Amino acid sequence: MNKYAGLIFFVLIASCAGPDKPEVREAGAYEADWESLSNHKASPQWFQDAKLGIYFHWGVYSVPAYGSEWYPRFMHLEGHDIYKHHLETYGHPSEFGYHDFVPLFKAEHFDAAEWADLFQKAGARFAGPVAEHHDGFAMWDSKATPWNAADMGPKKDITGLLAAELRKRDMKLITTFHHSKQLQRYDSIASEGHEAYQWSHFPWNLEMPTSSDDPKLQKLYGNIPEDQWLEEIWYAKLVEVIDQYQPDIIWFDYVLDKIPDEYRQKFSAYYLNEAEKLDKEVVIVRKQDDLPINYTVDDLEKSRKNVIGEEPWMTDETISKGSWCYTEDLDIKTSTDVLHVLIDIVSKNGVLLLNVSPMANGSIPDNQKQVLIDMGAWLDAYGEAIYSTRPWYTFGEGPTKEPEGHFKNHQEFLKIKYSSKDVRYTTKDDVIYATLLGWPGAGEEILLTAFAAENLPHPLEVSSVELLGSNESLGWEVREEGLSLLLPQEAPDEMAFVFSIKTR
Repeated sequence: MNKYAGLIFFVLIASCAGPDKPEVREAGAYEADWESLSNHKASPQWFQDAKLGIYFHWGVYSVPAYGSEWYPRFMHLEGHDIYKHHLETYGHPSEFGYHDFVPLFKAEHFDAAEWADLFQKAGARFAGPVAEHHDGFAMWDSKATPWNAADMGPKKDITGLLAAELRKRDMKLITTFHHSKQLQRYDSIASEGHEAYQWSHFPWNLEMPTSSDDPKLQKLYGNIPEDQWLEEIWYAKLVEVIDQYQPDIIWFDYVLDKIPDEYRQKFSAYYLNEAEKLDKEVVIVRKQDDLPINYTVDDLEKSRKNVIGEEPWMTDETISKGSWCYTEDLDIKTSTDVLHVLIDIVSKNGVLLLNVSPMANGSIPDNQKQVLIDMGAWLDAYGEAIYSTRPWYTFGEGPTKEPEGHFKNHQEFLKIKYSSKDVRYTTKDDVIYATLLGWPGAGEEILLTAFAAENLPHPLEVSSVELLGSNESLGWEVREEGLSLLLPQEAPDEMAFVFSIKTR
């Protein structure tokens, strides 16, 4: 076979390190200010190596199983489809409020060991719950609020039970918080057009339980003074989860920018200092510039980058084409589509946080399970091209292009279908992995133009090429225009194909 002669191997691994920090810090060394917090390394090696995590939107909103996890808000907005459904199914929201769903959230089939087994089998290296969505119901044993899964509904410490099982399997724990939106930031004086209306999950309405003066209901619906809510609800809940479960990742949904700097800094310092005491490397994930990027990881909802990220980043994506929580008509993506999203993200220095949607009874539907099992089987066979890899000088080649990232373009991302013409690259040690997102056909020739001499930022020498999972010989040749590969007669897989390209 012809190879480039006299070329020198150059290691082409993108740097994924966050801001430098001292190797050793004294416990309690982080102060509650942006300058001190910037000393935290945003993405430790374990996070960069993990590539895949699983979480789940599951809570009281799973009981009606209609519309989306935003049911608690829209059931109060006259004219909305969810309001009409609630009226027809349960009665007027003033008579059957969101809190009346709590006893119906029984989670009788929830089995933490079974879930952890499934997440591990799927290839996830970390997992955990939506600890609290916008709705004010805590999925852990809480003293800050009576509205928690240990005392009401399931009467089980969901977070604690799952955390214990994950750690038995050497998996990291993520807890996500969406509760910055729970506070009612307006009163009857404000109209629906008022900015504060948009940043409040439950609407002020004197005819509804959301605006009750009952102290217990106020804690669920966020109808309490802001100063009290910030200290006794928003911050106290975070401290509880940190103290009780020591999560490895804390992830925040939007509206975090409405939390005063004082509290965002106080939380960050507390979490990082507690991690230092335990000698843990932890990760804080933010959205939409809600925290300084110099000590946090950036997250893109239902979207992803179309270039290699300078720093490690994350996408939160769901297994369905619609709601994040379970609904009776939930349309699930194919295993291939979800896998391709993971491969694309990893090639660009990203990590995928994949959401699943359990039923209110605590069972995960079979069609969702199958996607996870299929992905796990592929990763078990070809995971060397994913785990602990880093981006090459280019993320890939092919005709399929992603739009600009973030939620505003999530519908465009749903339309993307990769093909045999799309290739994604990763690298580890002296190996470059080229993953083909479709099978061109038996005996077909493909050309990897990323290996063309004029495209390479530095010269390299290819020493061998292997199609993982295939026992057939693979013809290959380095040409001026790139690396030519002659495919065998049989495809080793149905979803994606990995070429291991060794260099020296």
